[in-house]
Amino acid sequence: MTTGPENRPHISVCICTYKRPQLLRRLLEKAAVQHTDGLFTYSIVVADNDCARSAEPVVSDLAAASAVAIRYGVEPRRGIGAARNRAIRDASGDFIAFIDDDEFPADNWLVQLFRACSSYKVDGVLGPVKRHFDEKPPGWLLKSRFYSRRAYPTGTRVEAKDGRTGNALFKKEILPCGELPFRPELHRGEDKDFFTRMVAREHVFIWCDEAVVYETVPPERWSRRFILKRAFTRGYINAGSSVLGVREVVKSIVAIPLYAVALPFALILGQHRFMGLSERLAAHLGGLLALVGLNPVKSPYATD
Repeated sequence: MTTGPENRPHISVCICTYKRPQLLRRLLEKAAVQHTDGLFTYSIVVADNDCARSAEPVVSDLAAASAVAIRYGVEPRRGIGAARNRAIRDASGDFIAFIDDDEFPADNWLVQLFRACSSYKVDGVLGPVKRHFDEKPPGWLLKSRFYSRRAYPTGTRVEAKDGRTGNALFKKEILPCGELPFRPELHRGEDKDFFTRMVAREHVFIWCDEAVVYETVPPERWSRRFILKRAFTRGYINAGSSVLGVREVVKSIVAIPLYAVALPFALILGQHRFMGLSERLAAHLGGLLALVGLNPVKSPYATD
């Protein structure tokens, strides 16, 4: 085991980024001042998925003034799976923590994850991601559940289907030798795939509701077009990366016409209801089109 001063364990905080320098700056500023309560040491690893190295000036600027070591690397192969693998390859800690570049943590985020992992004697811990708006969004968006994620009581065992890396800590020793942790061919769902394989190998993950991070939701994500394209893409990729059972296919076939008929009635109840139903409709439609090999969305990235 690699340890820091006084044999304390070391955590590598891994951040994958792609053309988000301002959001990355806020994240690094918050990540560099995490409480440790003397329990561990930590450093930060940034994997830039942009060949033009757009994140380098931000990282260099903050690294020069930070008491916490910040390591920068470029992953030329585009894809979040490849970027995550690069970050792990550059990591030197006993533990790996992941946080997304459009998020930022509470000051006690890392120590809460570490305490939970130690107290429950598990292989890893996941925590909540709460939405954050720098500007006031439309009223219908605030009333909706968009960008809100599930949360659980601390200590709840996390199932494979709920695995994600937007707020996670796990022991580096669980990573399989000779195998890439994340499948680079997956454009979405690579984190769920990772946790599915880890759970299948009997590694245990639990939830820590006190380890909070915030996801910045910028104005360009408030549009109805973005939300529907994101839902369609999610449905398409989820269907393409797994084998859908008859039950799921039938559910989508039934849901699409029912949701379409219900849309006018949902509109009467408010824009937030209308958009919530529209999003579910788009996800089902994306899944069915994936089964027949049709995809009107050219890029797997909703921001493109």
